[in-house]
Amino acid sequence: MMAEAAIATAASRPGLLADARRIWNDANGVQRAAICIAVLLLIVAAFAPFIAPHEPTAQSLIARLRPPFGFERYREGYLLGTDELGRDVLSRSLHGLQLTLILAALGATIGLVLGGALGLVSGIAGGLVDDIIMGAVDAQIAIPFTLIALLTLAIFGSSIEVMVLVLGLYGWEQYARIVRGEVRRLMAMPFIEAARAAGASGGRIAFRHVLPNAVSPLVVQFTLSISNIVLLESTLSFLGMGVQPPTATLGSMVGIGRDYLPTAPWIVVAPAVMILFVTFAVQILGDWLRDRADVRLRGR
Repeated sequence: MMAEAAIATAASRPGLLADARRIWNDANGVQRAAICIAVLLLIVAAFAPFIAPHEPTAQSLIARLRPPFGFERYREGYLLGTDELGRDVLSRSLHGLQLTLILAALGATIGLVLGGALGLVSGIAGGLVDDIIMGAVDAQIAIPFTLIALLTLAIFGSSIEVMVLVLGLYGWEQYARIVRGEVRRLMAMPFIEAARAAGASGGRIAFRHVLPNAVSPLVVQFTLSISNIVLLESTLSFLGMGVQPPTATLGSMVGIGRDYLPTAPWIVVAPAVMILFVTFAVQILGDWLRDRADVRLRGR
């Protein structure tokens, strides 16, 4: 029933199918592979609780450190093997993928809203306000963010709420610079002068005329930020400062599994491959969106 409804909805919107077909035809082989991987990862992450054969925290010490299917001592029902506590690696990887993508999406959204708002204010206000905000941007760029994240997590703890806020602060300066640059460029355009002459307020000019014209570069930056945040979360979890056990993220699984690499490398392989696929797909699609958004690069 759901599939029939989806097909009927798609059929009733031929423009959407045409756009999807045109995007697919414009993509090269690598970009098509990235699209397929991204769609597959999103589907798997969305339905992880239904796909996973076991609970991610269910332990079975009798089945600990069992290898994947095809190896000696494989235990039926544990396709990718088990970890040091007898937990199913496949189930934990699926739930870890879901949580990692949620954290990345929330972090990128917070960075977009925070950086976009500050860039908008900086570009429109100018003067001292612009100097203060751009000074904060320069300071953020000058200090390695991993150090800031480690210090913040060491002080306030490694709860999911704190992790989301830390990830949200990553990359906000890029959004601020993009929006400020677009605002400064657009404020000199004739249609902005016309809006001012018509009596439009600063807020109306900002949200009705300026911000919509900065959407394309923001979308590109948002896409690229997701892969960077995935890598940052993985790094923090690998160092033991990310989401704490028994909750699984891809980075925490790699961090815990590194102690068992000589004897049970499969604990690390599955989450590491998922991290590789996520970053590959997002980076390729982000570069592709950037090329499509930049009129100077179209047709090359």
